[in-house]
Amino acid sequence: MSRRQRHPEHANHERWLVSYADFITLLFAFFVVLYSSSQVDQRKVGKLAMAIQVAFQELGVFPASTSAVPMSGAEPMPFNTVQAIENVEKTASLGQIAPNAKGALGSGSADGNLTDLRRELEKQLAPEIKRQELALRVHGDGLVISLREVGFFDSGSAQVKAASQPAFERIARILLEREYRVRIEGHTDNVPIHTAHFASNWELSTGRATELVRLLIVKYGFDPARLSAAGYAEYHPIAENDTAGGRQLNRRVDVVVLGTQAEAAAGHRAAKTEKDSTSPNPAEKAPRTPENPVALNPSI
Repeated sequence: MSRRQRHPEHANHERWLVSYADFITLLFAFFVVLYSSSQVDQRKVGKLAMAIQVAFQELGVFPASTSAVPMSGAEPMPFNTVQAIENVEKTASLGQIAPNAKGALGSGSADGNLTDLRRELEKQLAPEIKRQELALRVHGDGLVISLREVGFFDSGSAQVKAASQPAFERIARILLEREYRVRIEGHTDNVPIHTAHFASNWELSTGRATELVRLLIVKYGFDPARLSAAGYAEYHPIAENDTAGGRQLNRRVDVVVLGTQAEAAAGHRAAKTEKDSTSPNPAEKAPRTPENPVALNPSI
């Protein structure tokens, strides 16, 4: 009796298709989820925009809007439409509250006040300006009233001439009526000096600056917090020291009219905040060694 011949079993080499199909399905689902999560529900955003607008109008922050924003929660206007309608009106309203600044931030009003101050000083000091004993100019820090040595000081002296006291008093009275901070800067030419009172141009320039500060405080009642003094010797000239005329212009005391005390306090707070945010850990600060010296400013 013959046996039935068995056929060899066929090996299935396509089982990988099952795993591949599962992988493709999962990948498709993953991208569907990503796409759906990236789409904003316009209806919900419209409801949110409308709710915020109504809340601010009820609080009186913004005036009541006259735009066609629906007040029905069932069919709110899409957010992009609300934004397009409101942009013009909101910009106009905000413009009434805070107009566009001209020039540097916070400098528009100060520049205007300094312009008025300069006009008043030019009017009150016209004789001295005509005799070239005094000059006015605008500097990056503010308005500079330059008192030249030829009109206000004797050579090698820090005392204001008696004949120039009325002019200095007019300056002091005008500045006393305002709240500007004032920095007094002494300057000399490059000719060395060595007297019983002043060993160098540093001492002379600083002595003249501090003498004017003393007069403003003692005689005219200035708040000392408004004042500061600096001596620069011959190192900040406004003309060449090669000629007698240039050296004469460099021998001067500049009364620099700065911003107000409120502006200074705001600037100090901003600088302190920036310093605190960027300063390293105290434990990480480098020690003050000869390789890491502390710079000193000789012009105090």
